[in-house]
Amino acid sequence: MQSFCRHILILKALGKFTAYKIPLKSLPNGVHDFEFKLDKTFFENMENADIHGADLTVHLSVDAKPEVYQMAFTITGDLTLICDRCLDQLIVPIETSYALNVKYGDDYDDSVDDLLVIPQSDNYLNVAYMIYDTVALAIPIRHVHPLGKCNRQMSALLRKHRAQTSADADENSIEQQLIDEMDTMDQSPASPTESTATTVDPRWEGLAKLNEKPENN
Repeated sequence: MQSFCRHILILKALGKFTAYKIPLKSLPNGVHDFEFKLDKTFFENMENADIHGADLTVHLSVDAKPEVYQMAFTITGDLTLICDRCLDQLIVPIETSYALNVKYGDDYDDSVDDLLVIPQSDNYLNVAYMIYDTVALAIPIRHVHPLGKCNRQMSALLRKHRAQTSADADENSIEQQLIDEMDTMDQSPASPTESTATTVDPRWEGLAKLNEKPENN
């Protein structure tokens, strides 16, 4: 999970998630249940553009004890994402849970796993980021339809684009290879044949003169 302490401070400044404030200090000992409905607006406020729709139910159980609040989140429903394969909408079912203990202390501290310490001055705890992080971790890494369920028209266009991109890449690769070979030839030392043509041994010049036929007078 990301840092809850930093998120709590951000939520105090934003004011967009007041509906997710839990009045911890005023809760009597015992179990208390809270329920939230999440739609697209919740994720837009979290600045997540990958989620195009949401219909989630969040059930939060808080067991208030003298020194600790035991919190258990259960989240179920559907998210609407974009399929990585065909770029069509994809419905992803979500069913996940998360548990956390909350205690009061001198300052914010989330250095211990599954334990959040908040200042004595905080009468409320905003759980919006806890809910968001729990949902985010439940989303699969790959967003794809089951085989055979993708939008056929979009899949065909994508395959055509990939084929063209691959062909362009191959052509560019061959062209670059030829350029590299030409550069190597220009930078290589002269061959023995080229060296002989430019520098002639004087002894061969003498032999050549002996072989020359005298001109007829």
